[in-house]
Amino acid sequence: MLSDAQIIFRLILSVFLSGLIGLERQMHKRTAGLRTHILVSMGSCLIMLTSFYVFDIYKDKASIDPARIAAGVITGIGFLGAGAIIRDRAEVKGLTTAASLWVVAGIGLAVGCGFSKAAIYSTVLTLIILFLLRRLESIIFFEDKDTRR
Repeated sequence: MLSDAQIIFRLILSVFLSGLIGLERQMHKRTAGLRTHILVSMGSCLIMLTSFYVFDIYKDKASIDPARIAAGVITGIGFLGAGAIIRDRAEVKGLTTAASLWVVAGIGLAVGCGFSKAAIYSTVLTLIILFLLRRLESIIFFEDKDTRR
């Protein structure tokens, strides 16, 4: 069983890591910004923690797989991501935001199960992708900054 300090640490770490990604989305005025990313990650973390708690309670009484709940989270986030995607005539908007929501859900699950290193590495890589690749794409494809998604 996890201590209260471990639970609080994991929840705060999921908030911090996803907040960094949400901040980038907020800076670019996307519909799913700071608060949305934090809530998705923290919710995923909480669900993973709950899954472990239930597993710990029933491990000697029933066959329970904590990964099944995580799979449900990823499926559910797909619906949230679909809501972030908008088709406007011949253009599709929100794909990167939907993908970043999916990533922060994974980060929350990783933190929730104690896989903090992977969550931190994923956060760093996601920030590199969102910040640096945006600039690189603009340079390579000569795109106006206002048209980037």
